[in-house]
Amino acid sequence: MNGRKNGKGKQYNLNGKLMFEGEYLNGIKNGKGKEYNKKGTLTFEGVYLNGKRNGKRKEYNEYGKLEFEGEYFNGFKVFK
Repeated sequence: MNGRKNGKGKQYNLNGKLMFEGEYLNGIKNGKGKEYNKKGTLTFEGVYLNGKRNGKRKEYNEYGKLEFEGEYFNGFKVFK
């Protein structure tokens, strides 16, 4: 669609390391996705809406250990 990513896709840094894998709509992150640090370790998995984190999430430290589980709303962490 107009040269923009739609569906599942991956984003790499300039060194060829995976930085993001997930779902896109019109070139914007929408749906489930995962983010990785420069070493390739998973740092975040959750849901995106219009490019912003939105909904349930899991955040990991630099070694891949689960640090936090919660939610985002419109790009901001929700604390209950």
